[in-house]
Amino acid sequence: MFTGIWMMDFSLYDLMQYSLILSLIVLLLVVVVLHVSANTVDQTRHEKEKHFLTADGKEESFPSLMDPPSLELSVVVPSYNEELRLPVMMDEAMEYLEKRQKENPSFTYEVIVVDDGSKDKTTEVAMKYTKKYGAQKVRVLTLVKNRGKGGAVRMGTLSCRGRLILMADADGATKFADIEKVEEGLESIDEKPDNMAISCGSRAHLEKESVAQRSLFRTFLMYGFHFLVWFFCVRGIKDTQCGFKLFTREAALKTFSSLHVERWAFDVELLFIAQCFEIPVVEVAVNWTEIEGSKLVPFWSWLQMGRDLVLIRLRYLTGAWRLESERKTQ
Repeated sequence: MFTGIWMMDFSLYDLMQYSLILSLIVLLLVVVVLHVSANTVDQTRHEKEKHFLTADGKEESFPSLMDPPSLELSVVVPSYNEELRLPVMMDEAMEYLEKRQKENPSFTYEVIVVDDGSKDKTTEVAMKYTKKYGAQKVRVLTLVKNRGKGGAVRMGTLSCRGRLILMADADGATKFADIEKVEEGLESIDEKPDNMAISCGSRAHLEKESVAQRSLFRTFLMYGFHFLVWFFCVRGIKDTQCGFKLFTREAALKTFSSLHVERWAFDVELLFIAQCFEIPVVEVAVNWTEIEGSKLVPFWSWLQMGRDLVLIRLRYLTGAWRLESERKTQ
């Protein structure tokens, strides 16, 4: 009888040992896979991406984000196959910016339209604004291949001259005049370590209305995504995905130097990096209207973003990705 109990205890002990060993092997395999699959983002530019065209067709070199600012504001507009929607956004933005400069001549700005490897005439449409306003105000960065929205925003940001940098979607879903709201949000931050701060436009105040208009399935996906963002990456920000964000130049350099995700979930990693570096982030309600023609495919895009959220956390946790100090970006 005692022998049977001893054998049972021994078997249970062995089972616990084997389970522990198996768990360690699985954990090791996960870490290896995360490291092997953690591709380093290629921040080098193709020769064609180092230059922009002036109104008269001459090539000039883009500056670097690491240079001192020479303008008050840079606006980065990521664009992929946006020949139809871009003119509406650009007309609204340029009207606002020109009016503001007329009222305050010391206000200087630039708009950088980043054509993310479009297959349509996005570059040609954007160049019309360069010819109308001049290359000091509107520049077009045409990427040789499609990088994704995050990659386009990063490449445009690295080419900015502004003291403040605004990223704004090409669809014009957010009223451009709401830049004043995110500017006020930035100014409301009293303590800016090394002058770093971020002001995020937010649609969280419209959530009840959007739930009423969405299908049950899309509402489930939305809340599921919000939970994953909160659980794995970013807390305290209700709307990480609004494409209307204002950075100080110092905050942009610090965050974009560590950015790895180039597709839809890049906003989440950007804010995750900001919180890791303890960069102050404020959320500001903005006007927003859903515009037809979105490149976001509801189910598959949300699935990809959900996967990216898990991988963001695990790769930083296992050391596959590391937070970088400002690194060479040209």
